[in-house]
Amino acid sequence: MSTPVGLIEIPARRGRAAKLPRGRSVRVVNTHGHQVVDTWAFNADDLHECMSMEATRATWSKLCLEVGDAYVSNHRRAMLTVLEDTSPGRHDTLMAACDRHRYHLLGHEGYHDNCTDNLAAALAELGLAAPKTPSPLNLFMNIPWTLSGALRFQPPLCKPGDHLLLRAEMDLIVAFSACPQDLLPINGEMMRTVEAHFEIE
Repeated sequence: MSTPVGLIEIPARRGRAAKLPRGRSVRVVNTHGHQVVDTWAFNADDLHECMSMEATRATWSKLCLEVGDAYVSNHRRAMLTVLEDTSPGRHDTLMAACDRHRYHLLGHEGYHDNCTDNLAAALAELGLAAPKTPSPLNLFMNIPWTLSGALRFQPPLCKPGDHLLLRAEMDLIVAFSACPQDLLPINGEMMRTVEAHFEIE
């Protein structure tokens, strides 16, 4: 499949980062409809300030944000406001980014591509390094929960081309990983990882 005009590819199993000035927006596209995109945002002037799922949940008393809500930083400041969401709105704010230890626990032997390393590699392409790996906003990731507290890993509910439009409320570095998880069905029942796309507007 060719890259849609105007969109930047997040390669399958890899990461990509970009500068996002205050007032500009980024559109993140689930190109094939079944790919989770781990998403991070950092204050461009101080990478110690980063988008925080813990602080966002406390701010809004929600597990999933809606149009008009803003994801906030670990300093409780607005970072990314949701302007549009054409997906069913199911995005995960609970799960940590996958890493080599996660895949080892799932029974994989040897190295496995992972979102933690993808974040580091994407930032390195900009000459940057994060002080830590924050818990990501897992766009399009479907993690149903029950009143008893049980969680399940389920395929995304999206259709091809579904997107979110997020506006920067400060100068940001945004980073994305086309999650390489292929041992659980979070990237579709076929457990096949593919590329996604984003566009700065």
